[in-house]
Amino acid sequence: MNAPGLDVDALLDDREVGVIVCCGSGGVGKTTTAAALALRAAARGRNVCVLTIDPARRLAQSMGLTELDNTPRLVPGVGGGGGALSAMMLDMKRTFDEIVEAHAEPERAEAILQNPFYQALSSSFAGTQEYMAMEKLGQLRRASDEGRHWDLIVVDTPPSRSALDFLDAPKRLGSFLDGRLIRVLVTPARGAGRMSARIINASLGVFTGAMSRILGAQVLRDVQLFVTSFDALFGGFRERAEQTYAQLQAPDTRFLVVAAPEPDALREASYFVQRLEAENMPLAGLVLNRVQQVRLPELTAPTARAGCERLAGEHGLVGELLSLHADRMETAQRQEHLMGSFAGAHPRVPVVSVIALADDVHDLDGLRTIGDLLAKGVDTQ
Repeated sequence: MNAPGLDVDALLDDREVGVIVCCGSGGVGKTTTAAALALRAAARGRNVCVLTIDPARRLAQSMGLTELDNTPRLVPGVGGGGGALSAMMLDMKRTFDEIVEAHAEPERAEAILQNPFYQALSSSFAGTQEYMAMEKLGQLRRASDEGRHWDLIVVDTPPSRSALDFLDAPKRLGSFLDGRLIRVLVTPARGAGRMSARIINASLGVFTGAMSRILGAQVLRDVQLFVTSFDALFGGFRERAEQTYAQLQAPDTRFLVVAAPEPDALREASYFVQRLEAENMPLAGLVLNRVQQVRLPELTAPTARAGCERLAGEHGLVGELLSLHADRMETAQRQEHLMGSFAGAHPRVPVVSVIALADDVHDLDGLRTIGDLLAKGVDTQ
């Protein structure tokens, strides 16, 4: 793989870098990577906050997060040279609730929070988690600017099917919340004459009647009550999404694309790199997790297969070891081919490889090991 190496420690030590966003498709190790980077940065003297999305329970417990908590908490016993680490897990509904409580009068806020449509929207609507991850990043960033709490924020992104969802979903949700379709459900005939009002209301009656047949009368009423209560907050969502999106383009932000050496994951990584370039968002590099390391590269897969066949039966254990080695060699060759294709398409993107570990990372020592691997890089041959 002919790609420039990614100097992770230089990235973490750069005081001009205030936000690192770890992106990629689901299941490639974004959460562990984000936590390991944050831990290493704290050990190197940075005051860090890591925003995680869905860490494994044991990993969360190792960082002092025994339950879902939407507030950054200091991780005890971590840091060096004045550094410290705070960690949190995104609670998207709580983040949504905080927006409502901050921008609506108490009575109206209570009506919104109790509305069934709002509860569904804030808990499971497509794009809500991505929007709230960006909203929480904006909140953390503003807190840092105002109180100088953290000089580095590391962001884990939601486990979306597509890496692009992190950039696209907030815009879609903002457009929905600020869109004409949802507004027309309760649009009164403001400023219209009596005749015009009757015509408008008649037209809306036909429209809402059709919607009622599609959605159901109760659902439509919930939507209408939600929009009526939510009217004062319309526009704010799109505005905040645009502000946070601008933060992602800021000079002190860096993106790390995280992938596994598999076709789908690297294809998503390639799409994401292209999108970052198109949006003028600063890319630091690519982290390749779970790379196969071969201890005996001179023993080729065909040779190992041949030896396995010759030793079958009488020397079964040796044959099984040779078969295992052949499998590892073939996996490494496939991965090298995939990584070479990515490097060929994006020759200027720095890359660091992290070997596949035998066990899941579930404590601070495991995170430190990942941090060491990220910093040193791994020769996979």
